[in-house]
Amino acid sequence: MAHLRWSEVDLDKGLLRLRDSKKGPKVIRLGGPAKALMKTLPKADATWVFPDRRHPGRPVANLDWAWVMIRKRAELPDLRIHDLRHSFASVAVAGGEGLVLIGNLLGHEHVVTTSRYAHLSDDPVRAAADRIRERMAEALGLPRLFRRPA
Repeated sequence: MAHLRWSEVDLDKGLLRLRDSKKGPKVIRLGGPAKALMKTLPKADATWVFPDRRHPGRPVANLDWAWVMIRKRAELPDLRIHDLRHSFASVAVAGGEGLVLIGNLLGHEHVVTTSRYAHLSDDPVRAAADRIRERMAEALGLPRLFRRPA
């Protein structure tokens, strides 16, 4: 993100079209709050979203200073950016989103990678088992005894 160019930003569609990432070109979908925040950023530098204050015309070297400030304001001194990815995946899974969709949002190529991010609590797992059991019992025409209590 430190080297994000304005030419890669499409706020109308809520997309970042990165020319380069760890695995080549990549499209990132922006949520409403991120899109709104990006609209407030100054565009004094036509090239870089985050220009270096000391060296005009170049991007910032890194955004560590911003992350330190964010953690301080949030009173979460030990929070890592990577922790946010794990939390995002876990909340998505608990809300019923599929691993393929979550993996797509996180930029994972393999569902196995996403499954390591998505920590399941017992409640969503139990609820999913109940829904599947109910559908199977109904499809098999089993008596109400084998179905979830109403």
